[in-house]
Amino acid sequence: MRAICLYLHIHQPVRYRQYSVFEVGNDSNYFNDDYSGRQSNKRIFEKVMKKSYRPMLNLLEKNMQAHPDFKVSFSITGTWLEQAYAWAPDLIAQIRRMVARGQAEIVGETYYHSLAFFFDKEEFNSQVNLHTKKIQEYFGVTPKAFRNTELAYNDELAHWAEEKGYDVILAEGWDKILNGKSPNYVYRPTGCNNLKLLLKNYRLSDDIAFRFSDRSWKEFPLTVKKYQNWLDMDCLQGNLINLFMDFETFGEHQWVDTGIFEFMDKLIESWLKEYENKFVTVSEAANLSAPDGEISMPSTVTWADTERDLSAWLSNPMQESAMKELYALRTRILDTKDEKIISDWRYLTTSDHPYSMCTKYWHDGDVHAYFSAYASPYESYMYFMNVLRDIAYRLKLKER
Repeated sequence: MRAICLYLHIHQPVRYRQYSVFEVGNDSNYFNDDYSGRQSNKRIFEKVMKKSYRPMLNLLEKNMQAHPDFKVSFSITGTWLEQAYAWAPDLIAQIRRMVARGQAEIVGETYYHSLAFFFDKEEFNSQVNLHTKKIQEYFGVTPKAFRNTELAYNDELAHWAEEKGYDVILAEGWDKILNGKSPNYVYRPTGCNNLKLLLKNYRLSDDIAFRFSDRSWKEFPLTVKKYQNWLDMDCLQGNLINLFMDFETFGEHQWVDTGIFEFMDKLIESWLKEYENKFVTVSEAANLSAPDGEISMPSTVTWADTERDLSAWLSNPMQESAMKELYALRTRILDTKDEKIISDWRYLTTSDHPYSMCTKYWHDGDVHAYFSAYASPYESYMYFMNVLRDIAYRLKLKER
């Protein structure tokens, strides 16, 4: 059997607004949840919903109805679920139907799409537990697979996941780690006994996620026939192709006029025409075979930027300062037992915020600018720190 494991990550941050230093101590409404500005959370969510969430979920559900062997895995952040519940609850209901059909699996992660694992393990555990409860509440399932934010993975995280009872964990299949091995097998993390490791086939994933509409790409245009030939060739190096990408690849990053929806629709049908071909969830993929050896990642590997490390979020003094000051407040924040302050603080742990403070150049810099809601990294940092100052001010009032 040859299998594609299609995993899609669904996320929207709760963005802080252009919060002025003159508002510190006077206004604690940091987040735009209405139409008060061009970058309001509601406006952005509804824009992406029309372009991506709704048409892609419809495409996936249609194919599930037409093909019982078509399956997909999702990871869905708590911040996305909050916004969907407020502004498009039918999207949650649609995913719930897919899960109930047994054709969609929900993967565990942090509620706030944070990098808390690298700053505060207690906060990381709290956010994972919050996410698990939300998934149980909305979908009636408990995740048995785990992915960390931005696929940020190392051996220590694998040991944590095994201790927590997860069956499988996801990571980037980066060449420097694989040392000539193929990502198209199931592996076991070094030092683990039961946990399985699935590695993203980044070349075939990124052909769709990043290069599909690039007219300067020598393989443009990408047709289903061409792509399936690549899949067939890659299966010579293992029969499991892990296609991991952002859900917003479809309609938001690759616009409808690129033909991305038609491409995916035809690819699903074309792949399943071959009797030996299947689509599998991440848990099913992990059980296709015994692990083909061990993989060790002593240093953190992510799926972001050229370096595939944490530099997208921690490569300049602004990012380092913002995260250091943020997590330094955690104990005092939780001691207040004030749910509003705790929630506001946790929204700031979302990795999109330090990402928007990145000052890289060339292609990586262009990608950071595309995903940012702010005019520059410096503005993002300024507004973030203003919000943090107001939270600290509220703390002092609570502690008197």
